[in-house]
Amino acid sequence: MAADEEIAQALWYVAPGRAEIREERLTRLAPGHVRVRALHSALSRGTEALVAAGRVPESEFSRMRAPFMGGKFPFPVKYGYAAVGRVEQGPPAMNGRTVFALHPHQTLFDVPETAAVLLPDNVPPARAVLAANMETALNATWDMADGPAGRIAVVGAGVVGALTGFLCARAKGTEVTLIDINPARAEIAGALGLKFATPDAAPRDCDWVVHASANAGGLKTALELAADEATVLELSWYGAGDVPVPLGGAFHSRRLKLIASQVGKVAPSRRASTTHRQRLEAAISLLADPRLDVLLAPAILFKELPPRLPDILAGKGSVLCQVISY
Repeated sequence: MAADEEIAQALWYVAPGRAEIREERLTRLAPGHVRVRALHSALSRGTEALVAAGRVPESEFSRMRAPFMGGKFPFPVKYGYAAVGRVEQGPPAMNGRTVFALHPHQTLFDVPETAAVLLPDNVPPARAVLAANMETALNATWDMADGPAGRIAVVGAGVVGALTGFLCARAKGTEVTLIDINPARAEIAGALGLKFATPDAAPRDCDWVVHASANAGGLKTALELAADEATVLELSWYGAGDVPVPLGGAFHSRRLKLIASQVGKVAPSRRASTTHRQRLEAAISLLADPRLDVLLAPAILFKELPPRLPDILAGKGSVLCQVISY
């Protein structure tokens, strides 16, 4: 190994349901870049479960590339977008600072300075792994026309659903209910200051319904909860799966709207005034609230990740956001 090289370890998805840790060589740091030593990262369970299963549709191979992804879909790929670390090399103003980057799971990595976002002092590194999910949730609220208002139901109490409900509840005059088939999620809703209901007890005639369960049954529930002429905001991504959408019954007579929200583009309401970088910075600043720690599962070591991935990605147990420590 050359004197100016360093060895990093990275997680690669190599076949359906199988991942491994591979070594990577980092050469001399390029101008305008920073070298980051990972402290934590997080599994984005919904998306990474589809990646790990090889269920990214060929039509989405290009759009679904993460910013610093390695390899090509379907396999092998180095995937992920929730890394927090400390800058070891870079400009003096960044050396030693803690940053967030949309980078896969890797012990040591290089990114352009512009891709490393400094963490505010009031956002601890472990909680900062929620930044990418918070950005998705923030974009969702921007997709709500003039902003969230009135009675709001969020179907699916996963990380994105919980964060979206959390943000919606900040708006004056809103009443937000988090809905899930798992009654244990009531504890999470309560910690975030939200109401909770199972689908059979969920409030009807909601002004906005956010669907984030990635399940056809959840989408059916979401449409049933919407008031006349209300909007259902679809946050789920189903990968290569076919999902039945119940557009019969009262869908047309009640003049419901079903629209998609996706984080790849800044919501139209803010697109002219807000860059992707500014949106990410805003999302990170929203992580200062310690109540959000309820979404974080106890950390596991990076080296233990490959054999534990199947259970984590399958959603076994109560894990919402799985934190990885390096």
